[in-house]
Amino acid sequence: MKRLHVHVAVHDLAQSLRFYTALFAADPTMIKDDYAKWQLDDPRVNFAISTRGKAVGLDHLGIQAEDNAELEDLAARLAQADVSVMPQKNAACCYAKSDKYWTLDPQGIAWESFHTLDAIPVFGADTATHAEARAAACCARAAG
Repeated sequence: MKRLHVHVAVHDLAQSLRFYTALFAADPTMIKDDYAKWQLDDPRVNFAISTRGKAVGLDHLGIQAEDNAELEDLAARLAQADVSVMPQKNAACCYAKSDKYWTLDPQGIAWESFHTLDAIPVFGADTATHAEARAAACCARAAG
């Protein structure tokens, strides 16, 4: 079963931790100095916050697949939507190693379809290479 993913860039992690912990009535499943994540079943969402965004607010949306078959099904659906899709295999991003597909919706919001393979100790070493996704995505290197 897939899970909705929401990543919000925040200006004050401690304040946002208090707010979202109260809202979800649950402690985060991961906390770092610059990042926190709730893996919730009610609602079924992977909700992340970080101080890494270029601007405060919505960083990107996504769908987390439970296995590779679900991820490839999501990639096939995106291909039918007639949008540019950028694959990113074994990506190191947001304290996780994942296989991903990045795209932009018609409004320019970055969407990440991904299957998490493992946890890693760093925020991310990899970046998106698709120019628009790079400008909007959480694990993107600054342009230049």
